[in-house]
Amino acid sequence: MLRPIAAIALALFCALPLTPVQAQDHDAAEVAQIKDAVFNGPGLPMMGNPQGDAVLVEFSDYNCGFCRKNAPQVAALLKAEPKLKLVVHEIPIFGEGSRFAAKAALAAQAQGKYPEFHRALMAMRGRAEIASVLRVAREVGLDVERLQRDMRAPEITERIERSLALADEIGLVGTPSFIAGDRAIFGYLSKDELAELVAEARAGK
Repeated sequence: MLRPIAAIALALFCALPLTPVQAQDHDAAEVAQIKDAVFNGPGLPMMGNPQGDAVLVEFSDYNCGFCRKNAPQVAALLKAEPKLKLVVHEIPIFGEGSRFAAKAALAAQAQGKYPEFHRALMAMRGRAEIASVLRVAREVGLDVERLQRDMRAPEITERIERSLALADEIGLVGTPSFIAGDRAIFGYLSKDELAELVAEARAGK
């Protein structure tokens, strides 16, 4: 049984009824726009099946211990669910090392190695800092000089800021946070709990 939904201040995912003030602040069009940004925001990294029949969204940070602990569970779910699409929002909330790692991960998309780099960063020992992130980048076969150039692109910073603002907008309380269908859950989830969340999203279509 899934744990109760985390505090989602604006109840944008139907977990709780909107208060009159919240309803005034967010009309139906705005809620739809926010949901679209969560599931389909431009440039968001994707893993799993791009044409999947269900979407799981994860908000994560490479220096988040529970994100790292959850990574094998997410990987196992993707392996067991060939029709599942995973969308990742990089929200670096644990300092400059986290921000550097998030920018590097997003920049790795240009070299087609986001999934490998993401998994390797989640599996690394010690904190994600400049030196350790670049070491992992070399280990997964990234062109590190190109990666560092691509990290400076304005759209990389903009993507991170959009995800951070979105997490704040919907009241996520930390990382990892998972969203599927009309539910959002904060904290570590086992593979079975993640699968239950995805199954609920499929059933609700």
